[in-house]
Amino acid sequence: MARQDRTAGRPAAAETGDEGLRLDKWLWAARFYKTRSLAVEEIGKGRVSVNDQAARASRELRVGDRVRLRQGAVEREVWVRGLSAVRGPAPVAQQLYEETPASLAAGERAREARRLAPEPAATITQGRPTKQDRRRLADWNRWSAELDEPS
Repeated sequence: MARQDRTAGRPAAAETGDEGLRLDKWLWAARFYKTRSLAVEEIGKGRVSVNDQAARASRELRVGDRVRLRQGAVEREVWVRGLSAVRGPAPVAQQLYEETPASLAAGERAREARRLAPEPAATITQGRPTKQDRRRLADWNRWSAELDEPS
């Protein structure tokens, strides 16, 4: 007997193969976003498109669709290879999509750029201010505010 989808009382989309699945649910199940509400938020901001068209969270996604999404500064483009309404382990989630070669190359370039970027903490030579330094700063701020005398 086929497993029933709790929300609609029909067989789950992953088992029937011919039905679509909500975009936000698929993005969550494929582990692109940690929660469905984050997926809906990103879709609402226009950071997700399906087949080069702006998408809504309720859009029916089908196998073979091309999804473009942005995760932070990284732009990703994937082909939908499977549908699942259940969030499973990462290896299973990775079988739901196939990343395009151009997207893989862009991700590699972004990783390399992050690796070669200078460490922000390396520019700090003196470290955190000590208690004495903080008192001097507070004293300086107090006196500098009084220099502007009203006319």
